[in-house]
Amino acid sequence: QVQLVESGGGLVQAGGSLRLSCTVTGGTFGSYSMGWFRQAPGKEREFVGNIGFSLNTLYYSDSVKGRFTISRNNAKNAVYLQMDDLKSEDTAVYYCAADVHGRWPPDYTTWGQGTQVTVSS
Repeated sequence: QVQLVESGGGLVQAGGSLRLSCTVTGGTFGSYSMGWFRQAPGKEREFVGNIGFSLNTLYYSDSVKGRFTISRNNAKNAVYLQMDDLKSEDTAVYYCAADVHGRWPPDYTTWGQGTQVTVSS
């Protein structure tokens, strides 16, 4: 059974940085497409970005492009979300997700429990 656990969330001032991690257990992580999503209070879940099993396959939403960077370490079964120049509107619960079939575009079937990111202005 594939499980995803996010970590690294917290409280940060506007303009600051945070790095989220998502550790995956079960299956063959190196073949998964991975994504990051977020959900702010009272809003629908929003796509942040994703990375294919091929490290050259990356995609970001316009709202985070140039500020957020997704990477993965297949040896550690982990995917990361580096968030720089954070803004108050980035406040949300952040989730990682996996497409265990490595599809592109991904069809996410497995989700983590989320980690809270709060940006104070």
